[in-house]
Amino acid sequence: MLNWDDPLATFTSSNKDNNTTAKTKEAIHAHNIIKQEPVSIETKQNIIDTQAASGMEPVRADDKRVINGLTDINQLAPFKYPWAWDFFLNANKNHWTPLDINMSRDVHDFQHRMTVEEKHVYENVLSYLTTSDILAMRNVGLAVMEKMTAPELQIYQARQVYEEALHTWTYQHCIESIGLEQGEIYNRYRVVPAINQKIQLANNKINSVLRADIDLTDKDELENFVLSYTFFAGIFEGCWFYNGFSPIFALQRRGLMTGTAEQLQYIMRDEVLHCAFGIRVVNQIIAENNVSIDPAQIQTMWEEAEAAEIDYARYILRDPIIGYNAEDHIEQFRFIANRRARQLKHIEPFPGAENRLNWLDEQANLRKEKNFFETRVTEYQTGGALKWD
Repeated sequence: MLNWDDPLATFTSSNKDNNTTAKTKEAIHAHNIIKQEPVSIETKQNIIDTQAASGMEPVRADDKRVINGLTDINQLAPFKYPWAWDFFLNANKNHWTPLDINMSRDVHDFQHRMTVEEKHVYENVLSYLTTSDILAMRNVGLAVMEKMTAPELQIYQARQVYEEALHTWTYQHCIESIGLEQGEIYNRYRVVPAINQKIQLANNKINSVLRADIDLTDKDELENFVLSYTFFAGIFEGCWFYNGFSPIFALQRRGLMTGTAEQLQYIMRDEVLHCAFGIRVVNQIIAENNVSIDPAQIQTMWEEAEAAEIDYARYILRDPIIGYNAEDHIEQFRFIANRRARQLKHIEPFPGAENRLNWLDEQANLRKEKNFFETRVTEYQTGGALKWD
């Protein structure tokens, strides 16, 4: 099961930066054994001569930093952040493509069972999500990844960039399978103010750090980078994506658009890791660099995100659908926002917010038996069982 209350608990085995995983310990042990093997004087001298000629010292894990590090970025081990490597290994167990899931029932549902109001919700959710995942891909791949100075972080983020591209393919596959007009759906974020507002908030954050002249040794630049990364990890992926999936899960709960919902269940697994990783990196940067963000700036960020989500909810759910309405969606955003704020060590921005969609955890993790020839089961994965709690 996904741990919605605390996705960071996924990796409780690596709570401290200086901890090493079992595999890392085995590698160190093996290295020590090798060191005990007889080595000729000539070989030792060659090693010394090589190091002297290069002028470089061996990389020490303690010298690594998330950003502004001075160690060799090309050397993976020894790990300073073994938890980042764990994220990469775990992400590779959730391997899938949208072609694995049968969409034929969704085509029938959309054409024969969906109301006008439900179609409005479905189309606009896909319109928002497909643009959002491209933004998420650009943020990690262009604005964040190149600033990391520990390769174990970059390797997971490389996987994350791939996953964002996969998610975009998934939404495109749903749009194409249903037979929606792609040009019209893809352009809605440009012409629908309620969708555009969310996209522009994210664009502004990317543009503030996607600059060739950015200097993260400068206090103000660093604080702005941390705030931007916080926005994408805590709000964009941690709240807006969660809420972005909820209307489709509400349809699935009534037996509608089950193929699309199953696609989103796979995506949800990725997003839990994206959010948890981003929050952990933000907290690590703050700790290593003694960063202090003005609490008023943080509160403003949450309130701007809430205002955008309110407009979005009232647009896609201008007419409620059975079991789901705009006020449910908005209150759920506030509830999730408080959860993310706690993980980011912020003051809760919306005290007293209620878990309005108490069925969501179960729905997002639904375990069900399926006809093998019809589709793969939701719990399909490669590389062994995924652990989410």
